[in-house]
Amino acid sequence: VQLQASGGGLVQAGDSLRLSCTASGGTFSSYAMGWLRQSPGKEREFVAAISWSGDGPYYADSAKGRFTISRDNRKNTMYLQMNSLKPEDTAVYYCAARKRVTGGWSSGEYDYWGQGTLVTVSS
Repeated sequence: VQLQASGGGLVQAGDSLRLSCTASGGTFSSYAMGWLRQSPGKEREFVAAISWSGDGPYYADSAKGRFTISRDNRKNTMYLQMNSLKPEDTAVYYCAARKRVTGGWSSGEYDYWGQGTLVTVSS
């Protein structure tokens, strides 16, 4: 499956952004999906994830209460609504797909990756 992330940009602290991840070439509805991010000099970290059926979802502590992950299997698309953005949210955001039904959500758990979209939050 090929994944295409989009929706990043430059915003101010407190603003909102919605990221999208569109899948092609596979059965999107059969994959668990996740958003991860990587800041300069840091390892890629988990942000949010959602099962193939929409169960969960699961969030990193840094995302709880501010970010919402969702998916529309009819459109082969996953979303990440990010509200109350902070400068520390600045990163390249990646979407990823996992074939296994069960498992963790860290960066080593995924089988397919999108190319990433840059989110920059200014103070």
